[in-house]
Amino acid sequence: MWRPSQLCHFYSVLRHSRLKLQPSPATVLRRNLRAPPARWSWRPQPLWRKVLSATAVGVPLLLAVRYVTAEPQEKRRMRLVADGAGRFCRSLRVGLKISLDYWWCTNVLLRGVEENSPGYLEVMSACHQRAADALVAGAISNGGLYVKLGQGLCSFNHLLPPEYIRTLRVLEDRALTRGFQEVDELFLEDFQAPPHKLFQEFDYQPIAAASLAQVHRARLHDGTAVAVKVQYIDLRDRFDGDIHTLELLLRLVEFMHPSFGFSWVLQDLKGTLAQELDFENEGRNAERCARDLKQFHYIVVPRVHWDTSSKRVLTAEFCEGCKVNDVEAIKSMGLAMKDIAEKLIQAFAEQIFYTGFIHSDPHPGNGRRSPGGRVWMWAGVSQCAVSLVLVRKGPDGKAQLVLLDHGLYQFLDQKDRSALCQLWRAIILRDDAAMKANAAALGVQDYFLFSEVLMQRPVRLGRLWRSHLLSREEAAYMQAMAREHFEDIMAVLKALPRPMLLVLRNVNTVRAINTALGTPVDRYFLMAKSAVRGWSRLAGEAQPSVHRTSLRRHARVVWETLKFEVALRLETLSMRLTALLVRVLAHLGLMPSTEELYEYLET
Repeated sequence: MWRPSQLCHFYSVLRHSRLKLQPSPATVLRRNLRAPPARWSWRPQPLWRKVLSATAVGVPLLLAVRYVTAEPQEKRRMRLVADGAGRFCRSLRVGLKISLDYWWCTNVLLRGVEENSPGYLEVMSACHQRAADALVAGAISNGGLYVKLGQGLCSFNHLLPPEYIRTLRVLEDRALTRGFQEVDELFLEDFQAPPHKLFQEFDYQPIAAASLAQVHRARLHDGTAVAVKVQYIDLRDRFDGDIHTLELLLRLVEFMHPSFGFSWVLQDLKGTLAQELDFENEGRNAERCARDLKQFHYIVVPRVHWDTSSKRVLTAEFCEGCKVNDVEAIKSMGLAMKDIAEKLIQAFAEQIFYTGFIHSDPHPGNGRRSPGGRVWMWAGVSQCAVSLVLVRKGPDGKAQLVLLDHGLYQFLDQKDRSALCQLWRAIILRDDAAMKANAAALGVQDYFLFSEVLMQRPVRLGRLWRSHLLSREEAAYMQAMAREHFEDIMAVLKALPRPMLLVLRNVNTVRAINTALGTPVDRYFLMAKSAVRGWSRLAGEAQPSVHRTSLRRHARVVWETLKFEVALRLETLSMRLTALLVRVLAHLGLMPSTEELYEYLET
């Protein structure tokens, strides 16, 4: 039997043979409070570290409290700030990626490689494709203004590499729709009432959408069918931030590639682009366009309903039609391509050469087919980002053109219009002296290069009125000119009056539409005739009052047009007789028959 003394001894030995028992939590707390271990010593921290720690904890907490207690509009602005940082980072990444890719290809991979060799073209084609893919991905991710600018690049299909054009066309039909809650929120802010209070019917499912707005079909209380264009609610708030981001990126690209000088273009156009976010301005533009073109019975401009319109909502007459470049739908309506092309060119030439109030974005965009057929259903206004020209059959069985999206207009003053009219006429007649004088009147010294930029085809390589389409040789020439004379082209554009930049865009998009229709008419000759008529009318209006009668003005227009056509026909006849004489002499052996001679005869 164990004795108490033996038990105590055994317990003592056992206790000392084991690890020390863990102290109680209370004991640990007292020890820590009395004397903290050396490794947790409370040495005083630097002030900057304390400030940094307080900021890291306090700022997010304050922002969270502010966001929770803010009004809905303030919450949206706070979200935009956070989203803006993301858009900036994405844009910066895309810009650097494209710039470094081009630098690597041109300075490393292709160093010493002949420029037009198959290997060079293959490497550059792959580089163009990567850049275009990156631009499309970035534009879709950022949305808004980025998509719009990408859509605008599609018009330059004769200057940009084909990889860009094929890829960027994705943006023409790319639009993200917004939910009905956002639509209701915008109507409450602008009208203090939801859509169903303002309209008898309102379809929340958009029938069309683009980068800046979406279009809903609705019906007024009197039963009138209308289209309601609703701007995306956050665009006006994010516009300035997106513009500053693009300006910074363009300056960065200019720093890495000095010849790429496009930041001045964005600087000059940002005020014009901001006009597109003001739907009241768009409504006024539509009404002025209708007045200016009222003599063209085939032009339709949807009527604006002002009582249900605001700066972010535009309500107009609902129109139906097909896109102007939808050849299949146009044929199904039994309409002639030539008739459509002539009417389109005449309408926009009237704005360029006479009224000076110029629709600066007339290209086809995206839409939605009706369930019953090939006709495209469109609102009486198109998307803010993608301007539209629709085609429909009129009461006379011929084509009517519906002009939509009047957000982007530019005014060209009378002096510049007169110089532009005479320059176009001089280009057609190959009058170098007149070309030089009128280009100088527009502020450009390199008149020959400017003439090719304006006409968007070689001036000397072929007869402008004898071929409708750009030949392969001419297309190659234009692309080579864009590459080799890039800095000179930039100098020409900078020298122009700023409204001329959007005039060039108008001319280019009309050319693209004419090409999409199969080029059934001679755009150059038709616009030259309009230029002569416009110049004659402008000159007649500038005369003293005794000459301002409509009869005398009409006679002057007819006379100047007749002189132009006679001069043109005489020069054409002279050139044909000269070519015939040269061929006869070559056939008789009196002139050497060489390849250069036949090239001359062809041009």
